[in-house]
Amino acid sequence: MNQPKRYTITAALPYTNGPIHIGHLAGVYVPADIYARYLRLIGKDVAFICGSDEHGVPITIKAKKEGVTPQDIVDKYHAIIKTSFEDFGISFDNYSRTSAKIHHETAQEFFKTLYDKGEFIEEVTEQLYDEEADQFLADRFVTGTCPKCGNEEAYGDQCEKCGSSLNATDLINPKSAITGNVPTLKRTKHWFLPLDKHEAFLKEWILEGHKKDWKPNVYGQVKSWIDDGLRPRAVTRDLDWGIPVPVADAEGKVLYVWFDAPIGYISSTKEWADRVGKDWEPYWKDQDTKLVHFIGKDNIVFHCIIFPAMLKAEGSYILPDNVPANEFLNLEGNKLSTSKNWAVWLPEYLEDFPNQQDVLRYALTANAPETKDNDFTWKDFQARNNNELVAIFGNFINRVVVLTDKYYDGVVPEASEFSAVDEETLAALKAYPEVIASSIERYRFREASQELLNLARLGNKYLADEEPWKLVKTDETRTKTVMFVALQIAAALATLSAPFLPFTSDKLKTILNSNSNGDDNSWHDVSSKKVLLPAGHAIGKAELLFSKIEDDAIQKQLDKLVASKKANEAANKKLEPQKETITFEDFSKLDMRVGTIIEAEKMPKANKLLVLKVDTGIDVRTIVSGIAESFTAEEVIGKRVTVLVNLAPRALRGVESQGMILMTESEDGKLVFVNPDTSTAANVPNGLHIS
Repeated sequence: MNQPKRYTITAALPYTNGPIHIGHLAGVYVPADIYARYLRLIGKDVAFICGSDEHGVPITIKAKKEGVTPQDIVDKYHAIIKTSFEDFGISFDNYSRTSAKIHHETAQEFFKTLYDKGEFIEEVTEQLYDEEADQFLADRFVTGTCPKCGNEEAYGDQCEKCGSSLNATDLINPKSAITGNVPTLKRTKHWFLPLDKHEAFLKEWILEGHKKDWKPNVYGQVKSWIDDGLRPRAVTRDLDWGIPVPVADAEGKVLYVWFDAPIGYISSTKEWADRVGKDWEPYWKDQDTKLVHFIGKDNIVFHCIIFPAMLKAEGSYILPDNVPANEFLNLEGNKLSTSKNWAVWLPEYLEDFPNQQDVLRYALTANAPETKDNDFTWKDFQARNNNELVAIFGNFINRVVVLTDKYYDGVVPEASEFSAVDEETLAALKAYPEVIASSIERYRFREASQELLNLARLGNKYLADEEPWKLVKTDETRTKTVMFVALQIAAALATLSAPFLPFTSDKLKTILNSNSNGDDNSWHDVSSKKVLLPAGHAIGKAELLFSKIEDDAIQKQLDKLVASKKANEAANKKLEPQKETITFEDFSKLDMRVGTIIEAEKMPKANKLLVLKVDTGIDVRTIVSGIAESFTAEEVIGKRVTVLVNLAPRALRGVESQGMILMTESEDGKLVFVNPDTSTAANVPNGLHIS
């Protein structure tokens, strides 16, 4: 296969209804940036394209909640997202936005081309309508039960639990997200892209052409869609926020965001080309261009079926060569959720960990959800930094630079005759560019990051085996050769780390003074040049590449998550309405006693239940209580508790429970006992019969 002349790399356009979080970074932007940086290092012509997606329904929902306009929302978050990407080192050639004039023109022109070619079906259908809000309920304006998996919180365009793409009318028991009302059906006209018309082409292009080179998760999801049979897909919506449909008789209708958004890649490329004085068309219409989409798994169908069908229908565009979608990243065992604030937000990370962008880049790459959902934990983040970046990579560089400064005043020494070990080490060094490149070009970025670390391990092992700090006392000539070889490994790390750890790479090049004459080593130089740092070259002073992250910094992040969880639970807590009124006679039937727990054990195979023996003053009885998630069996023994003793016995998992323990919640939401030793109940003497 001929090598492409150029690469167009796209990263999914983020919604401008909130900041970027680590799920976005791990799934899309870090792998895309590694790929783009690598290609530039090997001398390829690259256009790395992205921009803000500003026409999604979530944006209008956010605007309604905050009492502002959608434009206010997108302006605010576009600035936050763009700045965060820049500060984090994502090296887009262009970051645009879909509210830009060039995008509106490009999207409308694309629609008009397909419209004029007769590629759309015009249909009047019944759509969900909110009578009170006086508007149609597109996409996320409606929620309901997913017909595929039964998730009761599915949206009108997608179920986030099973990943199924939906239409609002597919939902069971739909409700308006605006008013909470049950919607009605109302007739409206829309234009549809007949995906079934392109089914034969998609089968040949994907199922036959990309079975071996696309990731199994991508190919499997697309195959499932095609096997299920493709149906026409609406490309317009009844909304007042978006790109107006550019044909007659389309008043109040805009382009569907999933028709509009991927065209944003094209308009962003146009914007870039105009700025740098290039022709944009070869990057989208030349067969010698390789188009690669980086996305999350929830966007697979749009980039592998709908957008290619749009491009094919238009007729002049190339199709994506690969769509290396990642799975989802969870956080501390739970699914990332922007609405619940269960996330690590990029702006906050950059504030809490200044100048440590590469630590997060590395942690997300080393634990990337490439083949399955993975879990980000702050403890793993700390371990990746302390045990790998600091102890392996940083330790090697520090030792090499310190010893060079100590023995040779910071000047690369002259090597003499190489030993077999030296030759083997240098040969291993020269193999790494190809090994790492092979992993990157197969979109195995996690694997590639570990090969980079293996190069640092090679350096550490070489130093540990040769022990120049001992050797210098007996053989100065041999020591010079050892240090010369070690410095070549350091120079290789400076170059090969650039796609993964760009800030570290720049810092290391400064320490090694390796680009002082504008003669920086390229990727190919590492494998082809005999010498990367020549004898007589003066390096700089030692400086730590990475700093150890202490436990208190990690605890701060964990505490922040706990606080977010409590705040979200409090905000979403639903107060039960008052139950029906009872008489004094009803209340007088309750017999409550204060007793003492004398025995306790966990109920087998039950997460919430403790089996208690309670001395009530009138007897000792067994009570099964659902408090095991708040208390251990050991810590409740000896506790004084208030017991409803005349509750009818009830069998729970084969154990008869002979009463009920009274509990309440403290101000911070913690479960506590109602007893006379605290302020949670009146001071009731033990054994007193309440009546």
